[in-house]
Amino acid sequence: MIPVPGGTLRMGSEEFYPEEGPVHERSVKSFEMDAHPVTNEAFLAFVEATGYVTVAEQMIDSADFPGADPEDLVPGAMVFKPTSGPADLRDWRQWWQWEPGAHWRRPFGPDSSVEDRPTHPVVQVAYLDALAYAAWSNKRLPTETEWEWAARGGLVGMRFAWGAVAHPDGCLMADTWQGAFPYRNDGAAGWVGTAPVGTFPANGYGLLDMIGNVWEWTSDYWTHRHVPPGGLGVDPGDRSNLLSAEAGLTVPRRVLKGGSHLCAPEYCLRYRPAARSAQAEDTATTHIGFRCAR
Repeated sequence: MIPVPGGTLRMGSEEFYPEEGPVHERSVKSFEMDAHPVTNEAFLAFVEATGYVTVAEQMIDSADFPGADPEDLVPGAMVFKPTSGPADLRDWRQWWQWEPGAHWRRPFGPDSSVEDRPTHPVVQVAYLDALAYAAWSNKRLPTETEWEWAARGGLVGMRFAWGAVAHPDGCLMADTWQGAFPYRNDGAAGWVGTAPVGTFPANGYGLLDMIGNVWEWTSDYWTHRHVPPGGLGVDPGDRSNLLSAEAGLTVPRRVLKGGSHLCAPEYCLRYRPAARSAQAEDTATTHIGFRCAR
């Protein structure tokens, strides 16, 4: 793990997406953070030691999906499928697909595998899976504040984790979409999809892949705008508070940070420390992973 010093964070941004504001100050105590996202080989060690079964590998409770065809209620997860050509970027359903049999060992379905990708970030892990791993390793998930502070690596007020511009001196700094989303990905440093951890430079604190590669779970409930400490909103310590859930649903959502290999400037310019996204706790996908703090 990497020691991260404490300090005062200017959290958020008013430049890009509304959920990133308002910009405000938060105090951060010193802590430690995993040097990189949890890898397939590390998650395998956890599963072998505990016999843990991930959310994506479990049968779906019909009570959670009234009216659904029982034949559809089988273990699986969400898988990214590139489109055949240009697509309406307002409709994410064109490139996301429910795949029966997809889980962390077989992230794209029964015919896929991670055996040749031991040092890639583990994906297809839901929030409860990340919590279970953290508890087993005597760690925890970072808060959103800790995550953003760590991602900035000591820089103040910069758009990116490495400075003011996306490609300093023409260099690619993170595993993000290269090409035309969602149909042509030319690969980042030769990798289409996830890349081995540490393929791209560390930030100022020595942390790897804080930007790109995979979105990462944090412990904070989702809010549509930042709620400064003491303000009204979702109590991060109260699981019964469902204000974070998507309208009409009851599954709480947590904050994801960091962006992923699917982030493209024309669609999702969220490969920045201030960027944030909402994800339901029970959802596993091919672009979400995690790392732990202590």
